[in-house]
Amino acid sequence: MSGAIYDLVIRGGRVMDPETGFEALADVAIEGGSIVALGEVPGRGRQELDAAGLVVAPGFIDLHAHGQSLPADRMQAFDGVTTTLEMEAGVLPVAPWYEAQARAGRTLNYGAAAAWIIARRAVMSDVALSPGAPLKQMGAAAKDRRWSDEIADPSEVQEIIALISQGLEEGAIGIGIPNAYASGSGVKEMSAVCQLAADQGVATYTHVAYDANIDPQSATEAYIRLIGYAGATGAHMHICHLNSTSGTDIQGAAQLIRKAQAQGLPITVEAYPWGTGSTVIGASFYSDPKFPEKTGRRYDSLQLVASGYRMKDREDVLAHAARDPSALVLTHFLQAGPGDPHQAELDAAITFPGGAIASDAMPWVDAAGATWEGADWPLPERLFSHPRSSGTFARFFRHYVRERALVPLMEGIAKCSLIPAQILQGAVPDMAKKGRLQVGCDADILVFDPQSFGEKADFLQMNARSEGVEHLLVNGVPVIAAGLLRTEARPGQPIRRV
Repeated sequence: MSGAIYDLVIRGGRVMDPETGFEALADVAIEGGSIVALGEVPGRGRQELDAAGLVVAPGFIDLHAHGQSLPADRMQAFDGVTTTLEMEAGVLPVAPWYEAQARAGRTLNYGAAAAWIIARRAVMSDVALSPGAPLKQMGAAAKDRRWSDEIADPSEVQEIIALISQGLEEGAIGIGIPNAYASGSGVKEMSAVCQLAADQGVATYTHVAYDANIDPQSATEAYIRLIGYAGATGAHMHICHLNSTSGTDIQGAAQLIRKAQAQGLPITVEAYPWGTGSTVIGASFYSDPKFPEKTGRRYDSLQLVASGYRMKDREDVLAHAARDPSALVLTHFLQAGPGDPHQAELDAAITFPGGAIASDAMPWVDAAGATWEGADWPLPERLFSHPRSSGTFARFFRHYVRERALVPLMEGIAKCSLIPAQILQGAVPDMAKKGRLQVGCDADILVFDPQSFGEKADFLQMNARSEGVEHLLVNGVPVIAAGLLRTEARPGQPIRRV
């Protein structure tokens, strides 16, 4: 094979595979979008990338990314991501969404769950089902609260289940259940949705129903309910952003989840390394008169993304929600820096054994709050989102792997690649070819400097891209080469049930 010619060869990197534990200086040869040789590769590549002094790892898989656009892909590429998925909110209808992504051309691999909440809104309100960003759709229906606040009757539950089933038939790779945004939904409805997931062999991706610190309707109650769904239906219940839906009792929630897992229940978790979340101002839990009492937070913990304006009181929240319920808002829920009171809580979520890292990356908006999907690069300064949309994985590596050494490097890679792939494998068997760096696996590959990989974005400069990624390949095509984005690259492929 000394005369073999490959599409591309990565030379002399520290190759790390989190599934087998393989770690050695080696070459990686790629042909036709797959890894075909690993070790000392004597042939040559039509293109060769130098990885000396760098780590070569499987590209990261983000289970929780709401951006789903070209600018969002580009920012996440510098965060080490090769596959970006909309699993918590999901999409509906599903087939047109996949068709739109293919027409637009994506830098990263993409996919989505079927959206329970959009099905519920279509059945229980006068807002018709139509393609579009799920966060915008949720906000658009905020003035008609029956879909959010009331129990569905048996016939409505059947219609909701039928719409989700159609989404699964069209290729959705799970069921998104942002339960907190329709916390009026009943246990019978949720049980039926979870039973559908179990019967179809897909996971649910759940934003638990409550995040209050006190009973009734506390975060503890929400986790107990989710654990019950797993036990009663057999559904794989994946918990979205453990860090932001547990109030200030993440350690207590983690203990409940570990006990449920120890009993064999199919429950998995994810988290992101920030103490500030983001969603739409029209979310029903912000209008709850008991919001401060339940959460322990003041209204000025809510901050508009586009303007930086902080809410003053409930009336202020209601007024802004009435004007533009889809406006993105930051919610500052933990004081989680060195020496801060909630650092141990955030650490419990990030270091959860077997837990994935996922960004909850938000769309990019302009100063007027309009979603931006342009092709300008670098991203224009006038755009806003959340720093987790730019630097979740890099921040995790900087804080937890390198600086504080709470997570070993190989485990850190696994939390960002192998573990998310394993969570998805039940629904999409081809995910067994992702999240690994082995012969026969897809050539979604990250080459990074472990000494410099870190986030640059913060709440003053949200669109500062992360540093430390030298090369990034998606299906064998360089998206980033020698630290520079290849703006023409569109190698992303759909992740879809067959």
